Amino acid sequence: MLSEYLEETIQLKNSVSSWEESIRTAAEPLLNQGKINDSYVQDMISNVHEFGSYIVIIPGVAMPHAQNKGGVNQNGLSLLKLEEPVMYPEEKPVTVIIALAATDSDGHLDLIADLAAILGDNDIKNSLEKASSKDEIIRVIKSIE
Repeated sequence: MLSEYLEETIQLKNSVSSWEESIRTAAEPLLNQGKINDSYVQDMISNVHEFGSYIVIIPGVAMPHAQNKGGVNQNGLSLLKLEEPVMYPEEKPVTVIIALAATDSDGHLDLIADLAAILGDNDIKNSLEKASSKDEIIRVIKSIE
């Protein structure tokens, strides 16, 4: 299921200038697909300003998300992989940003469960961090689905 969500929403970039830009960049595919609108992107950024780096769920991996206040049209997931880490608040370096959009509070539970399976396994997480192409990232994810 996870690979289906990410099939068209993976991006690989060398670097971004700020953690805010990392969220905007990670969200671009969801915006382009009409799954979210600009207000949702701003809500994700505002959450970090207000609550800090709680979205850095494990070292090196951030999962920006926000409550749907009308900015999410359809459940979605996108992934941005950076070569150079970007610093999130509290000096947390991040190279993988997974933007999560859910229409309601239950709509993302399956996605989070699948993500936990990937990120909870150090070998899988390391393979994901070392992946150098979209196909490689999809292959890693499919290997545990």
